[in-house]
Amino acid sequence: MKNLILALLFLLILNSCSSKSEYNAILLSKDNYKNQLYGFWLGQCIANWTGLVTEMDKIGNLGEIKTGDFYTRENWGKPDQPSIWDEDTSSYLSPTIDFVFRDTNEIWGSDDDTDIEYMYQYLIYTLKTSILTPNQIRNGWLRHIKLEEENYLWVSNQKAFDLMNAGMFPPQTGDPNNNEHYDMIDAQLTTEIFGLLAPTRPDVAIKMAHLPIQTTAREEAEEISKFYVTMYSLASLNTKKTLSKRIHWMSNKARTYLDNNLYPAKMFDYTLSLYQSGIPWEQTRDSIYYKYQVKQEDGYNITSKNLYCNGCFAAGINFAASLVSLFYGEGDLKNTIKIGALTGWDSDNPTSTWGGLIGFMIGKDGIEKTFNKKFSNRYNIHRTRQNFPNDGIDTFEKMAEKGLVIVDRVVKEQAGGTYDSIKKMWIIPQIKKE
Repeated sequence: MKNLILALLFLLILNSCSSKSEYNAILLSKDNYKNQLYGFWLGQCIANWTGLVTEMDKIGNLGEIKTGDFYTRENWGKPDQPSIWDEDTSSYLSPTIDFVFRDTNEIWGSDDDTDIEYMYQYLIYTLKTSILTPNQIRNGWLRHIKLEEENYLWVSNQKAFDLMNAGMFPPQTGDPNNNEHYDMIDAQLTTEIFGLLAPTRPDVAIKMAHLPIQTTAREEAEEISKFYVTMYSLASLNTKKTLSKRIHWMSNKARTYLDNNLYPAKMFDYTLSLYQSGIPWEQTRDSIYYKYQVKQEDGYNITSKNLYCNGCFAAGINFAASLVSLFYGEGDLKNTIKIGALTGWDSDNPTSTWGGLIGFMIGKDGIEKTFNKKFSNRYNIHRTRQNFPNDGIDTFEKMAEKGLVIVDRVVKEQAGGTYDSIKKMWIIPQIKKE
């Protein structure tokens, strides 16, 4: 009887990859999802390393550190200008502002935009769970993050790590009373993956991401992180639409999760209105800078706090910057990465977020078609982290396979769904709107 019901349900669903039926369920192909998870890791790496070329090159002219005029589209392919950390030289990755690739005979190195997500996936996989506990997160951080040497942690992540070493557990490590950096960008770049581990179900994704987010963030920074998680979870829906339409549908849907009274929602609405007005993305970026860092409107008062580099790591301004590349990129991977790298501030992080999202949506094959080339499939987590198998060398195929195991568990245990082993499809119940 069970097989009969599943068969009837399958016939009612028109899209072989993802679609909705009168039973309010979504079907997802496991084989397709593996290709997409591969695309997530590859897309993140391309965008991350490209964005690193311009990271902290341009943060405005407020405070002690001034960086002159922001980049424009005319700077793509031109010499990279020094960052706030190295005022005399361009990026070691590329003398010009351009894509950074790793060919098939090379290895992608981990960075802070991918390594903690890798760690969270590894922990969930090896611990055979869906929801990480405070003890599991703390033990994972202490085991896999270097203590004495360069550990590629900054602001809120570093503070949380220090507190863990002192005996504190999440979520206390992200509490503003303990972590003065709770409003920085950290949680945004470490938790997007939970959206992919709970496809089509943002409610489940946010539940899974709740504690990892609160490990380092609170208030508006926490809300922004949930926005990204929601975007990732929604990426398996409306697959018959164009990428541009899907991106805008996803972002508008994720907007409904933002509190109208707080600055993330106001940043979203303002940036979207400027995009819809038809002005160039550079003008939108400049307007965001003036409104939120010069005039400090909508409750965003980071400039008055007199932080290092005027809060260039802050959750808010980097969220607004990310929306510029998301809206104006319109689902095109190349354009989204280009705009993200040129927009300013902590450019590798928002760029990596959207590179991973679009990379997932088009999959490994789509990325290779976009750039008309093959890329390395190898990933070295030990560039930034430690104590992983095989001396830290992994492959995107194996990373995707681990993701599939987790998705299968999440669909069954958290989303109330099933798996049709014959058709190799997950059947995921949806939450009806009230």
